[in-house]
Amino acid sequence: MKNNNEWGSNLAFILAMIGSAVGLGNIWRYPYVLYSNGGGAFYIPYIIAILVLAIPFTILEYGVGYNFKSSFTKAIIKINPKLEYFGWILPVAVFIMTIYYSTIIGWDGIYFFLSFFKGWGANPNAFLTNTVLHPTDSLGGIFHFLPFVAISMLVGWFIIWLVSHKNLDDGLGKVCKIFVPILFITMIIIVLFSLTLPGAIIGLKELFEPDLSLLWDFNIWLAAFGQIFFSLSLGIGAGFTYASYTKKDIDLITSGLYVVIANSLFENFAALGIFSVLGYMSLQSGTPIPNIVSEGVTLIFVIYPQVFNILGVISLILAPLFFFTVYVAGITSMLSAFEVLSISIQNKFNMSRKKATTILVIVGALTSMIYATSCGEYILTITDSFINNFVIILCVIIECILFAWVFKAERLINFLNSKSQSLKLGKWWLILIKYIIPILLCIIWIGGINKLIATATNEYLLVIAILVAILLICSLIFTLLKPKSENWFKTEERIK
Repeated sequence: MKNNNEWGSNLAFILAMIGSAVGLGNIWRYPYVLYSNGGGAFYIPYIIAILVLAIPFTILEYGVGYNFKSSFTKAIIKINPKLEYFGWILPVAVFIMTIYYSTIIGWDGIYFFLSFFKGWGANPNAFLTNTVLHPTDSLGGIFHFLPFVAISMLVGWFIIWLVSHKNLDDGLGKVCKIFVPILFITMIIIVLFSLTLPGAIIGLKELFEPDLSLLWDFNIWLAAFGQIFFSLSLGIGAGFTYASYTKKDIDLITSGLYVVIANSLFENFAALGIFSVLGYMSLQSGTPIPNIVSEGVTLIFVIYPQVFNILGVISLILAPLFFFTVYVAGITSMLSAFEVLSISIQNKFNMSRKKATTILVIVGALTSMIYATSCGEYILTITDSFINNFVIILCVIIECILFAWVFKAERLINFLNSKSQSLKLGKWWLILIKYIIPILLCIIWIGGINKLIATATNEYLLVIAILVAILLICSLIFTLLKPKSENWFKTEERIK
């Protein structure tokens, strides 16, 4: 009988993990981080972050997830039954992240539709502000509903339901097999074309010009580790969950290396395209690149439409390709985050995959409507900062302690090495996951908290207080509800 929660092949697992890692952060966040943190010099801390943080922690998540072959929450109970409350905090936090992620996908869905006829007009900046977002920098715009944004977001949620409610390999596995290669192919087409634009070399020189003096600035190291953490979606439970669905012959170490390398190649390749475009814009307008470059919403929904306006007929092909690429990157990442809470609910309440995903999609879609208001971008910014700079990093620190110390990660070494055709684990790996990574993440966490406090207004703190209450209360409810599965407290381990 086919297991509804198992990958049909190891390739499906690898593509799903690449789809989870490759997201919006690779396209709009990384190029700006690279540029603003020393250009070519940034690669020194960036590569060290990959070696010290990304690869070791990815292998740890995969190994523990494979061992328990269950949801993150159920595995935490197996490690220590008294920690079920913590086992729900991470899935609930990731679901909150999924909800606001749907907003960005909704914005991109609008622009994908507009890209076929350049519906953003001659002034993309004014269009984004006055027609799409109507942004406010306070909660005062919460009663100004944005119907087109809402409709686009609901389409995204329907796609999530369409994929997630099916058996794992028939839904998520099939989507990743088709769309992850398309994601890379379309990005290659866009970047190769961007490199041919007049002035592309101007942007590339600006991007890669190394400022070695910044290597003595602690912030560049924090930026590198933060970027790796963000772009690979470390610690959100997706790697743990996806690895639990793998077959017995999986080479988890090599799979982890493939995911990390693919993610790094994608975001660096995307940076080539974006700065080639910025170089072209600089040449055409006579404006220095530092006055053009920006991050986030402006980069995707203002600068690119400006370029497509200039390019002429070819943009009627390139523009849909670009926004389709962004959409696929967002959907595949959202699918992986959605899965974390879904499988935990299935496990505890003995719920079918279809029922659990349907309930979560309805709850997520209705809750996400708060972002389809004029203060949606404002709330999104606060929520994103809170979840990524506080909750997720703190959860990963606790994960390192639980997985490396309480579970005893050394139990995984012989099994992982026996399957690996590449890297072999040893004491170096244990030193990294037991000592180096928790210490580094504590530093990043403290830095994030300091930044949060330094920029917080009373209204900002109010939103965070509401988020904390939602996170803690929902996690408590899931903990206190009586399990309907007889096997909730029984978890077999693959690795003895």
